[in-house]
Amino acid sequence: MHIHVLGICGTFMGSLAVLAKELGHRVTGSDANVYPPMSTQLEAQGIELLQGYAPEHMQPAPDLVVIGNALSRGNPAVEYVLNQGLPYVSGPQWLADHVLQGRWVLAVAGTHGKTTTSSMLAWVLEHAGMSPGFLIGGVPQNFGISARLGGTPFFVVEADEYDSAFFDKRSKFVHYRPRTAVLNNLEFDHADIFPDLAAIERQFHHLVRTVPGEGLVIYPQAEEALQRVIGMGCWTPVQTTGTGGQWQARLISEDGSHFTVLFDGVEQGEVRWNLTGQHSVANALVTLAAARHVGVVPALGIAALSQFHSVKRRMEKVAEVRGITLYDDFAHHPTAIATTLDGLRKNVGKAQVIAVIEPRSNSMKLGAHRQGLPDSVLQADRVFWYAPPNLGWDLAATVAGSPVPTEVCDSLEAIIAGVKAHAAPGTQVVIMSNGGFGGLHGKLAKALEA
Repeated sequence: MHIHVLGICGTFMGSLAVLAKELGHRVTGSDANVYPPMSTQLEAQGIELLQGYAPEHMQPAPDLVVIGNALSRGNPAVEYVLNQGLPYVSGPQWLADHVLQGRWVLAVAGTHGKTTTSSMLAWVLEHAGMSPGFLIGGVPQNFGISARLGGTPFFVVEADEYDSAFFDKRSKFVHYRPRTAVLNNLEFDHADIFPDLAAIERQFHHLVRTVPGEGLVIYPQAEEALQRVIGMGCWTPVQTTGTGGQWQARLISEDGSHFTVLFDGVEQGEVRWNLTGQHSVANALVTLAAARHVGVVPALGIAALSQFHSVKRRMEKVAEVRGITLYDDFAHHPTAIATTLDGLRKNVGKAQVIAVIEPRSNSMKLGAHRQGLPDSVLQADRVFWYAPPNLGWDLAATVAGSPVPTEVCDSLEAIIAGVKAHAAPGTQVVIMSNGGFGGLHGKLAKALEA
């Protein structure tokens, strides 16, 4: 079968393409922006990538078109599919029909931390010898690939309420049908398809309604939005994590790099790893709970976590130039920005931290959460904000009241010049964006060498 994937370089759709290739299909795909690391991975799998959304990419007609998140009415490829009556499907539905049948699905949902947590969970099962399949919206460094079918019925999936909303704006959340469901956290996001937090809570409850009575739902006890979701009705046993929960962590190092795990008040062991931040600790607890549900004892899970390497683009160290360290991070929401910077600050102490941030997500472009941006960077010493011409709101006015020294730039060149002027040996530079950011990471590293 010839499958053509529209929006193939999105993290979910790219991973889906890898699975389709592994199943023996001929896979092609197109996207507006073909860029690494996803493009590199896809090309290595023998998948043909095409730039843009030209109808000619689907001539002759593929047997099936799988349509990704960002595709909307008016897109020439979408219009061609509809006008020609080509068979099409969303990514999650394709996954449900062709991969997940008969599997024990472990789904990781939440506004933040889905990619990292699903990578952790897949690694813990792998370390335990369970050879899980997985589909992850990023490239876990313990595996070097974002998706595989695996050798057992266990399958870990990063489940986003946004996947794959595509042009009809309907969440396809219900297609995942997990037996083990992790609900990490829940905040308002995806403002392009959901009007408010209550609407997203309803999507989460749609997922909860599909979990079998013999399954397990895991969530942090202190998350009020998730309490409301469970309060809508839950027909499945529940385990809770964090403050007031059954699974707890006692920090040994303030930065979250070393902590004790407790389950029902009993110590299970210590995690010592290279991750930082309270959010990483929270991700570890839900991972251990989910792994235990499929038979991995906590001690074995803890041992696996101590060998876990975070996902690419999650505080990934990309360069060290003249004593200046550059990180690439996917944070694109005030909460994620704040927790990431807090973890780094606790790790590096009084070293200078410079944050470079691109408000790029659909929610950000619509102005959602912009009020939270000034306070999200309080742990940085200096911030460079990128204001692209198509942002649609006044970024400079929004961050003007920030107590942190702030510069708003309209070009990568201005950002590079600013960072270069202030960075010194020992400085930690975190570049935050959920896109390629115009190759800023490499350009900045090169400029710092000069």
